[in-house]
Amino acid sequence: MSVRPPQSFRQSQQDRNGFNVLEYELMSERADALGRHGLKVEAALTALKAWTGEHQSAEERERLVNDASDAVWAFFIQREICGLRNNRDAIQRYGIPNEVIARLGAIRK
Repeated sequence: MSVRPPQSFRQSQQDRNGFNVLEYELMSERADALGRHGLKVEAALTALKAWTGEHQSAEERERLVNDASDAVWAFFIQREICGLRNNRDAIQRYGIPNEVIARLGAIRK
């Protein structure tokens, strides 16, 4: 007589192959979202760096810094969802200014 383990303990063929279709799709969506957020960060930082005091007001710069901090905050959250906990490399790679980092997560009136 042989004893067979319960069905709930058996691994499916998909798990043994290391290929789970749902997990693959979820990872794909996370990576795509991370890429979109990265593009938003690049655009916001480019707009902030393009600001000149001669042709634009201080209020415009304030808005640009706020927009950049919101984009970076969303990007960091998406990185954490993807399992990337350390943001130092992203800060260095994108050249995120300290002024933007200081406003991360701030709620404005």
